Amino acid sequence: MHKRQLSLSLYLNYFIHGIGLIILTQNMKALGQHWQTPLATVSYVISGIGIGRLLAYFILGNLSDYWGRKFFVNLGMISYFIFFVGMAFVTNIQMAYFLAILAGIANSALDSGTYTTFIEMGSKQGSANILLKAFMSAGEFLLPLFIAVLEKQQLWYGWSFMFAAGLLIINFILLNRQTFPPRNQENTAARKSNLQISPWKKALASVSLAGYGYTSMALMILYTQWISLFVTHTFGFNAILSHWLLSLYSMGSISGVLIIFVLLKNNLSENKLVIALNLFSFLALLVICYSPNALLSMIAAFVFGFTAAGGVMQIGLNLFIKLYPHIKGRITGLYFTFGSLASFSIPIITGWLSKQSISYTLRFDLLISLMGLLLVCITVWAIQVPTTITSTRQQINKIDGRIIKLLNQRFSTVTTINNLKEEQQLPILDESRETQILQEIAQKSKIPDHTPYLQKIYQAIMLNSRAYQTKLHQEENK
Repeated sequence: MHKRQLSLSLYLNYFIHGIGLIILTQNMKALGQHWQTPLATVSYVISGIGIGRLLAYFILGNLSDYWGRKFFVNLGMISYFIFFVGMAFVTNIQMAYFLAILAGIANSALDSGTYTTFIEMGSKQGSANILLKAFMSAGEFLLPLFIAVLEKQQLWYGWSFMFAAGLLIINFILLNRQTFPPRNQENTAARKSNLQISPWKKALASVSLAGYGYTSMALMILYTQWISLFVTHTFGFNAILSHWLLSLYSMGSISGVLIIFVLLKNNLSENKLVIALNLFSFLALLVICYSPNALLSMIAAFVFGFTAAGGVMQIGLNLFIKLYPHIKGRITGLYFTFGSLASFSIPIITGWLSKQSISYTLRFDLLISLMGLLLVCITVWAIQVPTTITSTRQQINKIDGRIIKLLNQRFSTVTTINNLKEEQQLPILDESRETQILQEIAQKSKIPDHTPYLQKIYQAIMLNSRAYQTKLHQEENK
């Protein structure tokens, strides 16, 4: 199994998926003209995507545990291909609605096969799930530009659909050359941690995480749907500023994805991160809802995008999957089913609230944000495992893993140093350099009691570096 090549193909699928999410809305006018129907009918067709997700997520998630991840990733790709090609030519509204439902099913199939695959690639691949959102955002960013070029050149709108279909063909070939990891294998350390969680706490965490699947999606949907109208109506912001708050949210989202990916890659605790992100998203939304200051609103919009849409939903899924590593597909399907329920219900709820007052819509998002924060706090409390020798040793193992990587880099650099010494005919031992390193350790050590032990460790490292250089020197002179 080539992890990098497989990861690249999976990420490319989500670039295409990002295109699929907005391709109908971006082509609404052209589709309305092609079908000879009003925009309201096109909007009705678009709603089929949500129906497809709602119908398919839980079913496909369950089946992926039995039929394998690769089958469902392929199913998602094939379904999306039929959707893209079909939508470019279809003239029948009923058939178009069926294709929209098929796009929702494609979304469900990809999620069921992809999120689980990244977890099954290795213990750190939970961070890779966060990066999926970055590729989706890239697709959502580039498609409008591509459509704008087509419109300016007065070219057929269907080329945007055919472009996505062409990418799918290429990626289908690339992906099916790869081997997927075994499904539903359990990490020994994770299994031991789960055994230390009482059944009722595990049930409480499960209910909380399912609910978080709803609130995390609802939070984003409500903001993107109502932010512009809210600030215009409530604070009198002009049209440019009101739309700019949505753009800043998107910029924060993309920045959040990249930074959260790096933080998780460097073993930052998901438990701490999910609480911090939800807390700051609530505070940022509080500023947006009640501050008439434009500058504060802009800063808060960026922070809200970073914290609420930068991958925190995927962190919630990672935590949920860790509770049930033997049924990853079922958990993924369940989690995103609740997200789909949010996609279906939030527009209905906010539509009713807007009839009372536009101000109620975004301030209702505050309630959702508070509920999400409460749910993740309950989850983290429920799944927290008491500190033991085993859990502490696991932390040491993670630290040792980083140290080994750094030592490998150090010895690679030692090879370069040895070559330069050979060229300049310098001795292997440089006492002044070693003395300097030991002095720097004393200066940089934040805990004085540790300093003599750190110096002894570095003396051993330098001793072995000299031994390694001696070995290289002997090999070169044979």
